[in-house]
Amino acid sequence: KLHTPTNLLLLSLAVSDFFVGLLMFFQIILIDGCWFLGDFMCNLYYILDFIITSSSVGNMVLISIDRYIAICDPLHYSTKVTVRGTIICTCLCWVCSVLYNSIIMKDNLKQPGKFNSCSGECVVVVDYVAGLADLFFSFIGPVTVIIVLYMCVFVVAVLQARVMRSHIAAVSIKSSVTVTAKKSEMKAARTLGVVIVVFLLCLCPYFCVTLSGQDTLLNASSAAFVICLFYFNSCLNPLIYAFFYPWFRKSVKLIVTLKILKPGSCETNILQRAL
Repeated sequence: KLHTPTNLLLLSLAVSDFFVGLLMFFQIILIDGCWFLGDFMCNLYYILDFIITSSSVGNMVLISIDRYIAICDPLHYSTKVTVRGTIICTCLCWVCSVLYNSIIMKDNLKQPGKFNSCSGECVVVVDYVAGLADLFFSFIGPVTVIIVLYMCVFVVAVLQARVMRSHIAAVSIKSSVTVTAKKSEMKAARTLGVVIVVFLLCLCPYFCVTLSGQDTLLNASSAAFVICLFYFNSCLNPLIYAFFYPWFRKSVKLIVTLKILKPGSCETNILQRAL
């Protein structure tokens, strides 16, 4: 029941959130600032970190595009946005993230530990040009796309809300192409809007510091706060889903109580109360 294009994008975002949390466990190994897993693992840790955070940004852009089409072009949503197409776009997002960050980190991958000044250090360095490219592709470009698309979504949503009653009779003639800005679509847009606003609030401080180039203005505690806020976004997303999506809570309950193992559990009408 939940195998929809939008939920596949949420699944991809959840995977990236999970891996962010998994990577944070490695911070426990940093004893007094020392890294004891070797230079190769240090570089692998950072490149995985870059890949996962980049894919999260890509997922946010795909979610924005999905909501834009669902609200602004609802009559063609079912033909333009399919499960297969969503899977392909999601896979491309992850593949591009891997290739892109491998290129940015190529110097560190060629010579692990090249930039370490002493034993036990875990340092990677991205050159100036690559840093600017990363700033544009990982922050400025995606954030611009997200903001523009959501502005369009909410402007159209307001207009559609005014004319929905007069057009609903004409649109519902073909039941196979259901689709005005239904209440469920609008609710999904609002919820994902909250996810994206939280995403921007958590990422902006980190990238604003990067954009200013004034890292020296931050003391150790401020730098730690900005970085923790950057990662904390991955913790907030599941909480937002649990708070706004009844089907999310119902699904978790079915899994935790092991009812998902019963025959026919896949046919459970998860969306009945959510709508």
